[in-house]
Amino acid sequence: MTYQVASQTPPAVASTAPAQDFSPAGDGPQLSIVIPVFNEEDNVDRLYARLLDTLPALGRSFEILFIDDGSSDGSYARLAGIAAADRRVKVVRFVRNFGQTAALVAGIDHAAGQVIVPMDADLQNDPGDIGLLLAKLDEGYDVVSGWRKDRKDELVTRLIPSWMANKLISVISGVRLHDYGCSLKAYRRAVIKDVRLYGEMHRFVPIYATWMGARVAEIAVNHQERRFGRSKYGISRTFKVVLDLVTVKFLSEYATKPIYLFGQAGFWSFAAAFLSFAWMVVLKYGYHTTFIETPLPVLSAMFFMLGVQFILMGLLAEIQMRTYHESQGKRIYMVRTTINIEGGSGGEHR
Repeated sequence: MTYQVASQTPPAVASTAPAQDFSPAGDGPQLSIVIPVFNEEDNVDRLYARLLDTLPALGRSFEILFIDDGSSDGSYARLAGIAAADRRVKVVRFVRNFGQTAALVAGIDHAAGQVIVPMDADLQNDPGDIGLLLAKLDEGYDVVSGWRKDRKDELVTRLIPSWMANKLISVISGVRLHDYGCSLKAYRRAVIKDVRLYGEMHRFVPIYATWMGARVAEIAVNHQERRFGRSKYGISRTFKVVLDLVTVKFLSEYATKPIYLFGQAGFWSFAAAFLSFAWMVVLKYGYHTTFIETPLPVLSAMFFMLGVQFILMGLLAEIQMRTYHESQGKRIYMVRTTINIEGGSGGEHR
């Protein structure tokens, strides 16, 4: 597939004249572009210009949300200038740096479009690929994830850790994607509006969507070298991803039945305690080995107490889970469609 790289020419400084509303009349925009920004003052004007070269041609009303994640440079001033001249541009400014996941959540919370497209502000994502994502979405998918098939990043510090992390995530989650770290994605609002993210879990949104029954696809997208500013990612993020992956696996398998996880660990501990005790008795009466000559009594007691603690932890987790769901009226299932349910009227309700 061939991609055309959009112009990198920066626009003129945004006017301070009253903002104009270019959006067509209607209930709201069809498309929301969500862009977390952290110290990208050299890129935001260029990115805005490239978006204006791309979005009007899609034939959909749109809005652009910039989430200033506590930038310490001139990013907010530039964003304020852009928003002053164009009402389609919205800016949310954090009081400090909260991270990309928090910025994405804020963008989703403030977005009004029926389709939400997050992307990076560093010009490495190509706005020209937004049309490809939307076209795939129109085929009946709920989530379309970008795949930076030809990445322009450092081999040792970025590409190899990313490849390993993507393989690990695919195996553990069961959702097979080549590139979880690509920020350029497209979501139907109905799929993502109730997703709550923490830590560095923005990359796992396709997994959450799959759990809710969403149809997920992946397409190759363009990826460009960073020309301005400095990357905020490093190899240390890989360790955070692994820890978040443990959380994702727990939520996937045991979120509504944590006693199963802790109970299994407890029974394995009890089994280890029983085997230690049995072997201790064999050594005592079969080989005349006294209890003080072997660590088995200590191991037996330790594994038994661990088993008790695991069972108690499972019970506490069950209480917390039930309190969480029942106090907020949350269900442990999600419904795609109903027929003849609401008010007894006929027809299918979606």
